[in-house]
Amino acid sequence: MRHRRSDAAGGAIAALAAVALSAAPAAAKDKVAPDAFAPSVPPPPTAAPASGSIFSGSYTPLTSGGRASQVGDILTIQLVERTAASKSSGSATQREGDISLTPPATGPLSFFNPSDIGMGGGQQFNGQGNAAQANSLSGEITVTVAAVYPNGTMLVRGEKQLTLNRGDEWVQISGLVRAIDIGPDNRIASTRIADATIRFTGKGDVARASRPGWLQRFFSMISPF
Repeated sequence: MRHRRSDAAGGAIAALAAVALSAAPAAAKDKVAPDAFAPSVPPPPTAAPASGSIFSGSYTPLTSGGRASQVGDILTIQLVERTAASKSSGSATQREGDISLTPPATGPLSFFNPSDIGMGGGQQFNGQGNAAQANSLSGEITVTVAAVYPNGTMLVRGEKQLTLNRGDEWVQISGLVRAIDIGPDNRIASTRIADATIRFTGKGDVARASRPGWLQRFFSMISPF
């Protein structure tokens, strides 16, 4: 009998673990394609047809300096992300009502007392809510040009992996930049990137310590409070 109870308890714990792991903030939702931030390399050069000219069809103007302009070129992005948001709301309502009738002193309705046909009511509500959030990310990351489009914009992407003593961290970024926004030192601010995707993630002891356990996440999900 004891063995059956222990087996049932073990089965229940295993079921709870399976449900919690499947309902946890799914890592599948946070996964990205393996090559989403992979470095890009320039295509192999093709032999240009002999035209008798001393200039080839593709060359870098002297005015562009060392700025990135072709697929595979390297570009440094300065992370200067700062966001802040706040929201507050409040409401208050109040309503009161009274009604009273004075019965006649004579006649068939004289048996009513004034207190029998008088009533009143009141209603009041107060509500208030506040929310605030602030984020900041600074530093530098060097990426490569993945594609160059006819309108002059370039798709850049890249990642930086840091292996620390208590875990690993990744900084990943991708987006569209304009060649005109690139500085003489081949740098561009992250605020000048269109359709930017910036991810700062990590794993290890520090990341695990900042998350609740699987059983606590399970009960937090099914708790009505």
